[in-house]
Amino acid sequence: MEQLSVLLADDHVPARVGIRQAIEPHGLRVVAEAASAAEAVHRALESRPQVAVVAVAMAGSGIEAARLIFRALPETKIVMTTTSVCEDEFFAALRAGAEGYVPMSTSAARLPYAIRGVVAGEAAIPRTLTARLIGEFRERGTPRRLALPAGGEAKLTAREFEVLARMRQHERTAQIAARLGISEVTVRRHVSSAVQKLGTRSRREAIELIERTEQAELQAGAPANDVINPRSQAEQQGKEVHGCAESSAM
Repeated sequence: MEQLSVLLADDHVPARVGIRQAIEPHGLRVVAEAASAAEAVHRALESRPQVAVVAVAMAGSGIEAARLIFRALPETKIVMTTTSVCEDEFFAALRAGAEGYVPMSTSAARLPYAIRGVVAGEAAIPRTLTARLIGEFRERGTPRRLALPAGGEAKLTAREFEVLARMRQHERTAQIAARLGISEVTVRRHVSSAVQKLGTRSRREAIELIERTEQAELQAGAPANDVINPRSQAEQQGKEVHGCAESSAM
């Protein structure tokens, strides 16, 4: 079994001890430890490990440490550990360069395999976030444009449009979250982002702006393609995937 060099960065000593005990019997050699973000970057530059295991909530921001390590040592694989799974934190970790996001509640026996998997080119991601990652990819790929009354246009993600469209159907935040398989916090984040992009003061104004734009397009004889009808969209998606096999994997 190939030996891999590892940097452990966590300001909680018992956590570092626990990780060390879990991984060293499996050929993962801890070459450096750090108790703060600044120290993590320094130790990484000094030891140039193959893997950096960094706690998200460590002193000085584990996300920032990961970003700096990734920038300076792109060949070093970064696995972030967290005490609680958070969608926004997860995506921040990915943007910082992490290829693994592992809850501390994960069995110690699985941690060495998650680390080796990342080195082999796999991603260590909780199953609960896999669907959210797919949703994020899809919505980023289909932006929706909306002409603004003052001129110019706003570009909203498909998910931002969908959330506002469901609110037009009088669905509550909790209902939307359950239907889309996301958290209520994420629903509110989409609303806040859409309101900011549209230059309105509230979600009610944002919805009214979309409705006025839709009416103007209909009167002009142009199809209102930018506004999502949740019911028809779901029916269409159901037709498209009918008969296809479904699968899920870690």
